[in-house]
Formats: sequence, structure tokens, C-alpha cells
Amino acid sequence: MNIRQLKYFVAVAEELNIGRAAQRLNVSQPPVTRQIQQMEEELKAPLFIRNPRGVELTQAGEILLAEARNIIGLMDQAGQRVLRAARGDLGRLDVGIFGSAIVGIIPGIIQAFKQLYPNVHIMLHPMDKMRQVEALLNRTIDVGFNRLLDPEPGISIEEISRERILATVSASRPGGDRPVSLASLAKEPLILFPASRAPGFVEAVADLFRSNGFTPQVGQVVGDAFTGMALVASGFGNCLVPESISSVTMPGVAFRQLDLAEPVTVDLSCIWREGDSSPVLQNFLAVARDWAGRNPVGNK
Repeated sequence: MNIRQLKYFVAVAEELNIGRAAQRLNVSQPPVTRQIQQMEEELKAPLFIRNPRGVELTQAGEILLAEARNIIGLMDQAGQRVLRAARGDLGRLDVGIFGSAIVGIIPGIIQAFKQLYPNVHIMLHPMDKMRQVEALLNRTIDVGFNRLLDPEPGISIEEISRERILATVSASRPGGDRPVSLASLAKEPLILFPASRAPGFVEAVADLFRSNGFTPQVGQVVGDAFTGMALVASGFGNCLVPESISSVTMPGVAFRQLDLAEPVTVDLSCIWREGDSSPVLQNFLAVARDWAGRNPVGNK
């Protein structure tokens, strides 16, 4: 049996008349009769009882009607799912993120995407930038987010946002909400994130001090911004963080701008496999661009 025969059979079973079924199917009557006969020969069972007014279902026909409706429904559902997958409305997206990305810009992008494409399953994978590149090339992830990325063969990079670097200081620090100078921060212990295999935020902070003629006093090296904030609250020093982290509140911690002629910013970029035309990925990139454009964090 094939799907066309099942559709012919259902039409006849519902109309109980081969002529009316043929009209409903927009075909002539002989092909419908022929297909029903072929089904009965293949199944070795009569499906209809013929009478002058039309046909009636046999018991075997009633059983087949229920099964045929299920099969046709599943076929239609499969076709719809394939179409939705081709449009990027259905599927899975594996996203590489880094430590401080769990607040701010990236969660906003993911939430906006989930609202538009609720049937796409998103999996998050915490990993540094080098591991993200490796995971993209071996197809473990589809897209990654990171900062201060250098060109990589086979990898597309697009900056989607740029945010200011802020100082995380003790809430009891004098000066209220006024910006703090690098000169004053250089005299106190500075909490840094650990260096990685590739230049990252910690190197950007060190370069910021050096370019302004200061050498930071490294007090602690921690694993992420939240640990750094906890140490700031405990009086171990100060920490520089991307502005998106300021959406997190912690007792004893204040965020202050840097007293510089021009705000210092750091990028947030998407990376993905060059030439990847996956509809799910392309939809995600479109949402990321749109969301970041409507929700700027710092000076773009």
C-alpha cells in the first residue's frame, strides 16, 4: 500500500460512495475503483460491501480506516515538521558561552529567541574561546559567544555588542557614585580573572593600566566575575568587569565608571562555522543582531 491508496480508501470510506469520493479527490471514478481493488487484493480481505446506493465498510475496512487516518495524520505531521525544520522553527541549537555570560546580553538574546522559536531546543555549553573554536570545527556546538577574538580559519566572527568596563569596588568606598581613577585603583589590590590560552579580558585590563602608565597590584586571580565580586565585598581589593555584570546586585559591592577621557569598552561577538547555512543558526543570528541593536549595554 502507498499513501495515495490510503487517501483514496479514506475518501471512499467517509463518503460511502465511490463517485462522490472521486469528486472529492478531483479524479475520475475508475482510478479510485482500481486502487481500492488493488488494496483488497494485497490485503486479501474485502474492505467494502458494494450495494446499489454505494458501499459499506466491512469489519476489516473499519479497522483499516482507523489505521489509515493515523498513518495519514503522521505523514502530514512529518511533512509539517520537515517544513518547520527547513524554516528554522524546529530543531536544536548548541551554544558555547563563557563564565560571565550567564547575565546580561546573552540571556536576553536567548530568551528573545525562545519566544520566537519555542520548538528549538537550546543547549548551553560553558567553555573558553579556544575550546569554542575547537567545538565549532568539530561540530560539537553551532554558535559561540566570546570577547576579544582573533581571526580563525573556518570561523566567522561578528561583533554584536560593545560594553564599557566598570570598576567593582567596595560600597563603602569614598566618592559616592563619582568615577574612580586608574591611579587610585593601581594603589590597591586588583582582582583578576585567570589568563587563558588566548588573550582575553584579563589581558585587556592589564593593557588598560599599562597604556595609562600604571602597573596593577594583582591581589587575587579568580575563576569568574562573581567570585571577584565576592572578594570585593569581603575587602580583598577591586575588580574591573564588563558593564553587563552590573545587572547583578551583591551586598557590599558598588559599580563605578572609570575616570578616563574616553570610555573603555570591550566587545561581545558571535562565532560560528564559516558557510553554515543552517536555518536555526541563521534565525538565531538574526535575533542576536536585533536584540543587541535594541538593547545596547555600553557605547556601541
